[in-house]
This record gives sequence, structure tokens and C-alpha cells, in this order.
Amino acid sequence: MLLTLSSDQELFSETTVKLLDELVPVSELRRLRDDPMGFDRDYWRRGAELGWTSLLVGEDRGGGSIGDHGLVDLALVAYEFGRHAAPGPLVVTNVVAATLSETGHGGDQPIEGLLSGTEMATWCLGEAPPNDRFGNVTLEVREEGDDVVLNGVKRPVESAVGADHLLVTGRTGPGLTQVLVPAGAAGVSVAPMHSVDMTRRFAVVTFDDVRLPATAVIGDAGAADEQVDRQLERAVALLNAEAVGAMQAAFDMTVEWAFDRYSFGRPLASYQELKHRFADMKTWLEAGHAVSDAATGAVAGGSSDAWELLSTAKAFIGDYGSELLHDCVQIHGGIGVTFEHDLHLYLRRHTLDRALYGTPADHRQRLADITEIQERPA
Repeated sequence: MLLTLSSDQELFSETTVKLLDELVPVSELRRLRDDPMGFDRDYWRRGAELGWTSLLVGEDRGGGSIGDHGLVDLALVAYEFGRHAAPGPLVVTNVVAATLSETGHGGDQPIEGLLSGTEMATWCLGEAPPNDRFGNVTLEVREEGDDVVLNGVKRPVESAVGADHLLVTGRTGPGLTQVLVPAGAAGVSVAPMHSVDMTRRFAVVTFDDVRLPATAVIGDAGAADEQVDRQLERAVALLNAEAVGAMQAAFDMTVEWAFDRYSFGRPLASYQELKHRFADMKTWLEAGHAVSDAATGAVAGGSSDAWELLSTAKAFIGDYGSELLHDCVQIHGGIGVTFEHDLHLYLRRHTLDRALYGTPADHRQRLADITEIQERPA
């Protein structure tokens, strides 16, 4: 992750690694398998104290970045989350915190709770089939006098169980509307879903005539399209970094195994066929690092080609990352498909990241749409 880090960024990354090693080793991940939240509240609070939830929040609101761009700093954390298969709503909490910071919504609340780690927030964007196409939003946000009323279903919603605040993206007429909904509001129901990832929890969140004052709307009703696009940019950039972290962990584990495991008196790594395969995997891995870093930098810098790079990265990392991880499983042989081995933790993490906020196919279609627009005559 990143070819060059400042000394402060190196220290921040190293401190994050130490905290993850201490609080969520593999033994703890396995213990949390049946935990309703998937992580301990104190773990999240300690991460927030380190800065995990403040990097996209302005200094005037109590946040601040380490380097020039908070998103780049946060991508370092996301990468380590992937490399450790770490639990916690890192992406969604930061997406909500950044939006509240930029819009000034709610004053110092609930940002103070998010920055301290005593409260959590999540983003309700995705919807159930057949409305689950990337970027499709049908949940209704209806204006009634001084109130807004929400009706619809969101799924999958990360860490909805245990969240204090729900940032809900809905539709008012032709435009998008965002509403900050208290998790305990009347008409909100949360039903846990099964997840392929052992330490991340998702749920179906239903909004049945949820009535809130109009002040709960972030910005203006029907005018949140650009805001949602910024949130998606950040979410995809962070998921790319996390997916590369999972690829790195699996690759390192497999290389070590190939040197330690002997077959016919020789280490597996000495066989020509496996050397060629490792060369392919290393190429995919380094390309994943490069394209993820480039996309993160483009988003952080407000580049006009940010989505082109983001979708390129999401499609490449999703497809070639899956190829790499399945190769790692195969090279491990029979032990690679057992629950007792740790390899599946990273395969699970990458598999989920591959699907969230658009599959590789979705992002290839987005690239095609971008290319078509660019090639249209003026």
C-alpha cells in the first residue's frame, strides 16, 4: 500500500498493525464467529482513539488527517483490515462521518460519538432484488409538511445490528435524498443476514412509514446525487485497499507454505510450474496495489478521472484477486479447504469485498458507459 509513506504515516500504520495483532488475532476472529456484532465495543473504541474514525472529518469538527489527504491515510487502515481480516464498520462509519462533517448536519452530534467510538453509524444504500443493480435506489422519502416519511427495504446493510445512526439514501421524485435516521426510530426493523465473512455482520433494514422531522434530511430533499457519488467514491476506494490487503496476506502465507512443504525431497516452491504460477500471482498482486493506490489518490485529489480509475481497480482486484486467492487454496492442497486453516478468512474477506458496491461486471459496465460518454461528439 503506497510506494512512499511519510514517517508519520509509517508510525500510524505500524500502530494500527500492533493494535490489530493485539486485539483481533486469528484466535479472536474464530471466537467471534457466533457473536451478534462480530467485534467487541472496546476494540472499536480503542481503534477510534487511534484515529480510525476521524481521518475524513475536518479539524473544526474534531478530526484531522496525518498526511495531505485523509482518505489516503484511511486506506492504510483499510489495507491492514484486509491483511488481518479485521472486524468493524470501518468503511461505513467513515462514509457517514465524512458526510456529516462536510454538510455540518447535526452540529457536534453525532460526530462526537463517532470520533470517540462510543457510537456507530452505517450507510443504508443497497436494496433487495430486483432493485439491487449497482447505484439503483428506490426507497421512497416522501415530504409531508414539516416531516419526511420513509418506506422501503435496504440490504445488505453492514453493522446495522448495534448501529446508533442510519444514513439512509432514498429517492424523492427523480433525485436522491439522504436522511439520518436514529436506529431506534419507530417503524425501523432490523433482521440479521448470514454472511460469508466470519467477522462482518449484515442485515435487512426495513423502513415502514418511518416519520421524522424534515431537519433529519441532510442537505435538500431530492438534491443528494453528488453527495451520494462522493460517498460511493470513498467506499469503493477503501474496499479496494482492503481487498488488496486480503490478497497480500494469502499470498505471503502461501509462499511461506511452499518453501516449508516438501514433496519428493524438494520444497514445493522449487518446482517450475509453481514458480510460474507464483510469478503470475505476484504480478496480479503488485498491479492490485498500484491501481488501488492510483484510484485512492485520484479520489483524494478530486481528479476528474476518479471513477475511471476506481472502476478499473474494482474490476481488476475483484477478478484477479479471486484468481490469486483460489490459487493459494489449491497450492495448499487438502488443508487449504479446511476450516481449521486460516486461509479461508482472507478468501471470505475478499469474496465479500468483491461484491459490495458493485461487482467487477458492474464496474466494467460503468467503464463502458464512461468511455461511451467520452467518445460522443461535442
